[in-house]
Amino acid sequence: MLLTPFSGSRLCIAVVLLGASVLQGCAVFSGTRLPDEATLRAAVPAPEREFRAAWVATVANIDWPSAPGLAVWQQQAELRTILDRAAAMGLNAIVLQVRPTADAFYDSPLEPWSWYLSGKQGTAPSPPYDPLAFAIEEAHRRGLELHAWFNPYRALHPTALDSVSALHVWRRLPDVTVPYGELVWMDPGSQAATEQSLAVMLDVVRRYDVDGIHLDDYFYPYPVTGDNGQLVPFPDSLSFSGDAADRLPLDDWRRRNVDTFIRTLYEEVKAVKPWVKVGISPFGIWRPGYPASITGFDQYEGLFADARKWLREGWIDYFSPQLYWAMDSSGQSYPKLLDWWIGENVHGRHIWPGNYTSRVILDGNAHWDPAEIVRQIRHTRSTPGATGNVHFSMRALMPASHGMGRAVAQEYASPALIPASPWLDDARPEAPLVSVTSTHVAIQPQGDVQARWWSIHWFDGRRWDFDVIPAWQQRLSVPAGVDPEYLAVRAVSRTGIASLPSLLRIRD
Repeated sequence: MLLTPFSGSRLCIAVVLLGASVLQGCAVFSGTRLPDEATLRAAVPAPEREFRAAWVATVANIDWPSAPGLAVWQQQAELRTILDRAAAMGLNAIVLQVRPTADAFYDSPLEPWSWYLSGKQGTAPSPPYDPLAFAIEEAHRRGLELHAWFNPYRALHPTALDSVSALHVWRRLPDVTVPYGELVWMDPGSQAATEQSLAVMLDVVRRYDVDGIHLDDYFYPYPVTGDNGQLVPFPDSLSFSGDAADRLPLDDWRRRNVDTFIRTLYEEVKAVKPWVKVGISPFGIWRPGYPASITGFDQYEGLFADARKWLREGWIDYFSPQLYWAMDSSGQSYPKLLDWWIGENVHGRHIWPGNYTSRVILDGNAHWDPAEIVRQIRHTRSTPGATGNVHFSMRALMPASHGMGRAVAQEYASPALIPASPWLDDARPEAPLVSVTSTHVAIQPQGDVQARWWSIHWFDGRRWDFDVIPAWQQRLSVPAGVDPEYLAVRAVSRTGIASLPSLLRIRD
């Protein structure tokens, strides 16, 4: 290890103490003569880039908290354990579900506290704390991005039907909610329902330092089959008959409702904080036959979600289709679907496919071997146009996970920056001021563009190695017995734009 940050932050540094192994991305110089400084500065490698994220689901207490009604200290300890694990295994982002059922995992003026948090909807944590603010602070301390995950239309879930709060949309605006199957949904055709969901998300964008706003695959609900074996129609006849602007066919009208929501969300988030990423994780198949040989559920007809249109229109910053099938699946091929979605990405947005990592911990014949997820990570990595993965869910990456967490950690052993989003802001930070004493290295930010991370390369006379640390950490110790020759540090903005490197000679 070359440098260790103060305050206990981890540096993921792989150093070869014996042998001639060379890390991926390291520049290697042959011979014994050290290159001159100009040559060395030009040879500082570009930072490694890959999005490595996991969903942390709160609905039904899938990932966190482990049960409703835990003491505040237990909730916080569990979340710290999750974030510690994420950082230790090389992830660089967490997608935290903050609105599972028109409720809140934060102090909201618009919706009640979640039942999954307190055990009673509308009951605040005691002693008071804001879980989202806590999660953001703890994630950023570890160098992780925190994306706030919302379900735009799901109103009530069968696991949390007790004591519905007076602040909940089902009680405040009963005309915009409808029962369907075992759940209650906000009607996407209702203007009031759409305005409620948009207001909730924009409130979070304004008040919290989130790095992203994230939606999953739930827009109109998945079709429900009745006792007679027939599909149950979604009960939106009132909103459909009341929309007299034009007379689209019902299915086209539903798709327009969702399209309008997605476009408006993207535009309004950018009007408030242009750097906040908007991401969507739709069902992994747009329509059967796209590409040829693909079979399965049709989200275009079944969920009225035209996910291809959202990608083609550039209404998102990252796109994480849920490719929840095996590499060798004939009708739902992971490689073929990934290639197809990349081909639709005409605006060059991020493609970060979602992986069904939790399938490793399922019982019975549905169980996958961890090697399947490793293959998917490696395939994504080798596919031009795809630059990362999102794992469902964090539970599968915890220590007691049938070896899945260990396998993924091995894939993510080398640190990586999150890929840059220059269309959000391409301003380049100034190179930091770096100085050294007999005991530590100091890094000082320069200029007006705020740094979110430091990209660090060090040179031992023959090769470069790499690490990423959060920019709040500005004082690094040089451990006894370590003798680096040069250190190169770049400032990296919150949209991932890296400065030119500052090159510091550590010893003569």
